[in-house]
Amino acid sequence: MSLKPEFHDRMLSLGLARVAEQAAIASAALIGNGDEKAADQAAVNAMREQLNLLDIAGVVVIGEGERDEAPMLYIGEEVGNGNGPGVDIALDPLEGTTLTAKDMPNALTVIAMGPRGSMLHAPDTYMDKLAIGPGYPENVVSLEMSPKERVEALAKAKGCDTSDITLCILERPRHEEMIAEVRATGASIRLITDGDVAGVMHCAEAEETGIDMYMGRGGAPEGVLAAAALKCMGGQMWGRLVFRNDDERARAAKTGITDLDRIYSRDEMVTQDVIFAATGVTGGSLLPAIKRTPGWIETETLLMRSKSGSVRRMTYRAPVDQTS
Repeated sequence: MSLKPEFHDRMLSLGLARVAEQAAIASAALIGNGDEKAADQAAVNAMREQLNLLDIAGVVVIGEGERDEAPMLYIGEEVGNGNGPGVDIALDPLEGTTLTAKDMPNALTVIAMGPRGSMLHAPDTYMDKLAIGPGYPENVVSLEMSPKERVEALAKAKGCDTSDITLCILERPRHEEMIAEVRATGASIRLITDGDVAGVMHCAEAEETGIDMYMGRGGAPEGVLAAAALKCMGGQMWGRLVFRNDDERARAAKTGITDLDRIYSRDEMVTQDVIFAATGVTGGSLLPAIKRTPGWIETETLLMRSKSGSVRRMTYRAPVDQTS
């Protein structure tokens, strides 16, 4: 009986970086053109094409949606050439389609890979999220706390005033009360219009980004991607699924989730070592924008491995007709 191939994260990491890179390059021509769907589709096509070149037997566990909603990179789709280890793949071919269409900061292509069974199969629902960077006591903040209590607890752990704490929150009507409560503590808020994977990642590089904590309700699939990033970068994260109707509860049951009120820690959303790659599309706090000059294109990719704790920043420059 032949043994199943092992998940060699070091060997697969450069291939994963190329997947993110090519998706970003495909969307580059659509930056600022106002067509969200076209930008997303270009990234999806490129990401799927590159994934199918890898020596993996991959299954998309976080993808573009259910099979009947997404023709490519749907949840459950098998990718790779089949000649390699079984892996889970979580991806967002273009995190920030609106940001790309409007040429606003922090659009990324994002993908994570781990051994089969390593990632929470989060249904396409909302998730309450809370994240902080590394260097704090475990569970210093929690989802059970009020926003005010979280700010006060983090300030105490950091040894500073609440007015020295900065949060990142999605600018949505559902967050108005949370925003008001946070501001009443004296803390600052950086509001973002889209892209909460990048928002969570900002916590792990607080010295560069100025963000101490992320909180708010966003997509559950993006929550798993963000947990994969923090597993590599360091930091704590918690998520609780939010169900608005019976259809969403049925989606959860379909993925095997029975405890609808469970709070998942970072390591419960991503249970084994993973690799993570993100390429900047539009410039932001984490990664610079794609640069286009006559005849040339240049990208920067963040490539991380949780097993080694390694973080690489990779610049790719090539003639436009040689980027495939």
